Parts: sequence; structure tokens; C-alpha cells
Amino acid sequence: MKKYLFVFTLLSAFWAQAQHTISGTFSPASEYKYLLAYRLKAGSQSFIANTTIKDGKFSLQIPENAQTGMYRLVYAVPQDEFYFDVIYSGKEDIELAFDATQGVSFISSEENKIMTSYFQNIGSLVSQLVNFYIEGNSDKNEFRNCTDQLRTTQEAYEKQSENLMVQNFILANRPYIPSKYEAVQDYITHKKEHYFDHLKVDNNVLQASDFLTDKLKNYVFTALPAEPVSSEETEKIIQNNIKKVNTKLAPAVDAYKFDVFYKLWKMSTSGGLNTTTDFIYDTYLKSLASASSDPNKAQELASQHRLRIGAKAPELEWKTGSVQKKLSSLQGAENYLLVFWSSTCSHCLKELPALHKELKAYSSVKVIAVGLEDDTATWIPESSKLPNFEHAIALGRWESKYAQTYDIHKTPTYFLLDSDKRIIAKPESDKEVVELLKK
Repeated sequence: MKKYLFVFTLLSAFWAQAQHTISGTFSPASEYKYLLAYRLKAGSQSFIANTTIKDGKFSLQIPENAQTGMYRLVYAVPQDEFYFDVIYSGKEDIELAFDATQGVSFISSEENKIMTSYFQNIGSLVSQLVNFYIEGNSDKNEFRNCTDQLRTTQEAYEKQSENLMVQNFILANRPYIPSKYEAVQDYITHKKEHYFDHLKVDNNVLQASDFLTDKLKNYVFTALPAEPVSSEETEKIIQNNIKKVNTKLAPAVDAYKFDVFYKLWKMSTSGGLNTTTDFIYDTYLKSLASASSDPNKAQELASQHRLRIGAKAPELEWKTGSVQKKLSSLQGAENYLLVFWSSTCSHCLKELPALHKELKAYSSVKVIAVGLEDDTATWIPESSKLPNFEHAIALGRWESKYAQTYDIHKTPTYFLLDSDKRIIAKPESDKEVVELLKK
């Protein structure tokens, strides 16, 4: 289970003067075997050390020459899901306990304990103020109590964190606190107007953390009007929020900008915001991809964008007899199924006939089967056994145009489309295709 902890790094990194350790426990003990430590920078990370987890216990030696800052501890794969972050100040050992259901807690480490406590307490008080509005409350005394508590707690943590790394983040996270009673509409408007008052987007410390990217994502997708608006209008407002974030990111390096826009793109994709997803990719990501620390990222991202759920399926063309056909020109079906197969693939020769038989009960589905072939010798007789499918051939197999366009690495590969030819699913088998059509 992925657990998040917003803990942070120095304003100006300096070389540590002594060797320190990060130690602790993982529970349940049997599920964890190793731990990797990375030091985070804006848009990148570098490996520092690793250790084993034995009987749920570990001790990680940080090299003497390791720089202070925020460190990512990875305990499983994929690494971008199974991790948590800690501050390494170079001045103290860190002892922690990680639980699969509760996340991480700190036994020793002033920096990390203050950070955990701060976000728990300030988050609770912000929720208290939000609930005041949700409940339709207008009691000015209760409102003043909420804002006074919020202000007092924020100021107390700012004072407590003096001369510590975490103060950069405590200051940056200072919430909007009204000085007097205001109605919910005014609160929402002012909260958006003052969102960036303390959030220094050009601060290298903030850039080397999940904190800043999460704050930017929060602004983009939640700084919306209180009154209901259409989905089209919502996307326009989100895109304007993205433009504001881009303006704030002007002093940042391209590698960090790419990281921010990539995360915004992923959220937009998962939320089914197709117009916004295209806007992020075309306006920002396409030109920033070369700045990524991953040399293959530009090509990988182009493929991800082209084949994402909600995207229009790339064009396919084929001939049936003397008739030239195109995917975009097909009409009359509720769903279209693209199947990339090969007449020499044993799995294909098992799955496609079974699928052909099952789909006889689904007259609203049209299948386009694209054969990835070296020649037509086996494709012609095998495709003729599937007369209810439209058949296209892509000579060159894995190197063919359509194998490249659809990023095909195995056969059979399926894409289920809606009536507008948008990708709605990527089934793993013929059985999964049928299950999806039954819903």
C-alpha cells in the first residue's frame, strides 16, 4: 500500500560532517526484504545506499559524504508506488516504524516528528473550518474560534521550527486564514487569490519534495467555483489554473516543470478530462519531455498519450477486396474492438476463434483484426476462418507501422473502443473482452 509523508530538505545543501543511520522496523515483518535510499533533487533522484530488512528490522548507514536533504526510502516495486520520504539533516540519527496499514511513524528525529505533527494538526484545523461552511454555520463566535485556533497553531509551529529544515515547508504551507467573518463564497474566492502568498514555487527546497507538486495539483483540480458548472466550463477553469501554475513555474528548471506537468497529465487522464489532457500534453509536456532525466521519456510519453484511456484510437487503413477502409470512417457500432494478432501465434490461434464464436451474440460490436505478419502465406488461410471480422495486415510484424503506432509488444493485444472510436479499455484476453461487453 502506498503511503505518503511530506517531509523535506535544506534550503542550501551542505556536506554532512558525520555518519548517521536510519533504522527501525517494518510490519508485517515477513513482507519486507530490502530498503533502498535515494536523495531527491528537483526532477531527479540519486541512489545513496541500501540494506536488507531481516525479521522486520533494518539499519541503513548513510555515507559520511552524503548531502543533507530529503531522502526517499523504497521498500518494494514498482518504486514509484512503494516508498516514503524522510528528512536527513546530517545532525541526527533517524528511528522509525513502518506499518503496512498505518504508514510511517517516527520514534526519534526532531525534524520528522515536528513535520508529522504539524501536518496532522494543521490539517485537522483546516478541516474544522471547512466543515463550518459545509454545515451552513454562520455563528461568528464559532468562526472566530476556528480561525484563532488555526492562526495560533500555525504561528506556534513556525516558532518551534526555527533553524530547522522543516520551517521552509511550514511557512510554505501557511493556509489562508480570514481576519474576520466572511461568507463561504468570499472564503473560496479569497482562498484561491491567496493560494500562492507563501508557496514559493521557485524554491529549490520545495521542488525536491512531493509537497510542492501536491500543492500545485491541489490548486489545479480543486480551486473551482462553489456553484455547479458544466463539465466543459470546469475543464476551462482547470486549464486556466494550469496556466497560472505555469506562470509561477517560470524560474524553475525544465526538468522540474516536466515532472509537475507529467503528474498533472496523469491526474487529468485518470479523471477522464480528455480536453485538459490534450491541453497539458500539447502545450507543455511535448516540448518539455527532452528535459526529463529519462532519455526514452519523450517517446514513451508520446505513446502513453496516444494510447491512453479516453484518447481517439490512431487511424487504421486496410483494403477489403478493392474497397479502401478506414477506422475513422466506420459507423453503426456501439463498440469497436481492435485485435493485433499473428497467424503464427499459438495464443492467437486459440483465442481468436473462441472470441469470434462469442461475439456472434454481440451484433453491436465490430472487430478489426490487424495481422502482424512477415508475409501473407499463413495469414490468408487463418484470417478466412474468422469471416465476421474486418481484416487488415501489417507486414513487417513488430517493425510495422501499426505495431509501432499502437506500441504492440505481444500478440494478441486488444483495444476496446466506444462508438466515437475512443479507447475505453485494454483487455488482457478474449475472456476479458466478453466480460467488459457484458457490463
